[in-house]
Amino acid sequence: MNTFQDLGLNDDLLRAITDIGFITPSDVQAKAIPILLEQDTDLVALAQTGTGKTAAFGFPMLQKINIDSRTTQGLILSPTRELCLQITNELKNYGKYCKGFNVAAIYGGASISDQAREVKRGAQIIVATPGRMKDMINRNMVDISKIEYAVLDEADEMLNMGFYEDITDILSHSPKEKNTWLFSATMPKEVSTIAKKFMNSPVEITVGNKNESTNQVSHEYYLVNSRDRYQALKRLADAHPDIFSVIFCRTKRDTQKVAEQLIEDGYSAGALHGDLSQNQRDMVMNSFRKNQIQMLVATDVAARGIDVDNITHVINYQLPDEIETYTHRSGRTGRAGKTGVSIVIVSKSELRKIKSIERIINKSFDKKEIPDGMEICEVQLMSLANKIHTTEINPEIEKYLTSINGLFEDTSKEELIQKFFSVEFTRFFNYYNKSKNLSVAESRGSDRDGDFGKDYGSNDDSSRYFINVGQKDGFDWMSLKDFLKDILDLGRDDVFKVDVKDSFSFFNTDKGLQEKILAFFTDYKHNGRFVNVEVSEDKGRGTSRNKRRSSGGDSGGGRRSGGDFKPRSERRSGGDFRGGRSSDASRPRRSGESSGPNRKDRRAGASERPAAEAGFSRPTRSRRKD
Repeated sequence: MNTFQDLGLNDDLLRAITDIGFITPSDVQAKAIPILLEQDTDLVALAQTGTGKTAAFGFPMLQKINIDSRTTQGLILSPTRELCLQITNELKNYGKYCKGFNVAAIYGGASISDQAREVKRGAQIIVATPGRMKDMINRNMVDISKIEYAVLDEADEMLNMGFYEDITDILSHSPKEKNTWLFSATMPKEVSTIAKKFMNSPVEITVGNKNESTNQVSHEYYLVNSRDRYQALKRLADAHPDIFSVIFCRTKRDTQKVAEQLIEDGYSAGALHGDLSQNQRDMVMNSFRKNQIQMLVATDVAARGIDVDNITHVINYQLPDEIETYTHRSGRTGRAGKTGVSIVIVSKSELRKIKSIERIINKSFDKKEIPDGMEICEVQLMSLANKIHTTEINPEIEKYLTSINGLFEDTSKEELIQKFFSVEFTRFFNYYNKSKNLSVAESRGSDRDGDFGKDYGSNDDSSRYFINVGQKDGFDWMSLKDFLKDILDLGRDDVFKVDVKDSFSFFNTDKGLQEKILAFFTDYKHNGRFVNVEVSEDKGRGTSRNKRRSSGGDSGGGRRSGGDFKPRSERRSGGDFRGGRSSDASRPRRSGESSGPNRKDRRAGASERPAAEAGFSRPTRSRRKD
């Protein structure tokens, strides 16, 4: 099938497709749309982020619902507020010629009564985040008892965010005879479980292999010492003057810290994470969409709603805890038929993870060298030359030319060009001249194999703990993570590298939380049973613990008697966006500034105050303690 006309869509939808500019259906659209139009069936579709999944379920749902009815007939659940709004806007565009069509977005952080009124006006389709949807159902503000179609979009991420119970509760209020369509980029066992529970003999389609990365994205890794990670990030940015990127960090704290460092060093950057207010999140995303921010530093949860087609690079400043998450990260680039690059900055201790990712995504990484200073100077110089060469002359400059020509009447053309470009070149040359080589050679026989996530020694700022609960207690990594952050009142990103064994588990937090963790688990009981937590000396093998224990805990981590131990679930509301100087000193600034080549003017329309537009105040050296 080569056109949308071949898929069986009606004229109203085809007119909208023409207006949008769609020409050829993507693979997932070509496979899913005919099945959903021709059959009343459940469907499991695995396809990468950015391959057009919204249209794959949106067009069939629009064609099959009764537009003349004001009853809610379709429900689409998505993990984040941003993605919820994105899907809603796309459905409005798809249904622009469907007279009487209404779609309502339901998500946290906005007026619940306003959203209820939108539904009552006659929304045939509701797009919702699980937390807010569950809340509105419990308040009898929404009735989904007559829906005919339910879509679980980004199902793997909804489960990863702890929405399993919310999804279960929401779907329990829907009719059993509905069609359920599950769309996901990866297929972990939790997604398989939900498919078996809520679906009846679903048709399965896969675009590429499970968890495989799209062919539009190339993968590179750069090997550096851990202490040089930030300097490597700056060099990669300088080596790509037109970079428009998302930079992934593991925690909210690291996200904020890296963004602040970039802003302080003169780059057009912003942060996106869960500690930002809704207004700050909107400001950051608006600036990013307008290209006023070139480098968006984000946590994995926050980035799930980013739908920007022209992202050139994804930079993994830190690798994620779960290997499947890398697939979602790399899917932020190479969208809408464009190509992109996914970059990983790794230390020697993390090399084994690269091989693990290669097996999952079925793609090979290219090992690259961090550009040296002179390479960057050349790239920047030629970028400026090309920009000047293609710049249109502003006629308003004519009135100033007499004065300018008089100033340079004794200067030859060759000398004038040298002087002009030296203004820019000298800043980079002075900064990078005699700079050290950041690339590190792989050790002979370096082990790039092994289990992903088993290397816990790469982050000197974290503590690893042993806890005497595991799979026998009903935990997997996700539910244990939710349990810990629930009882300890921590953010989602504060607990990481969770490794669940049969009768015990391990997890990490930042070292600054160690005292709080150990104090909390002093004589802590749940359902009458002691839960013992100890700092572990083991960095991933799961075999040893040190002698510092929370008092009252079992010796050796043994179990105390006292009833079944079951994890508590966290209840969420709405979609969630989570969002110093290093040894290279500050990068040079323009003449009149203290230091650092200024990035603010690298894009047309770039803000002169990127910090303010990104929801930050200008950082100071004494601003924060991390």
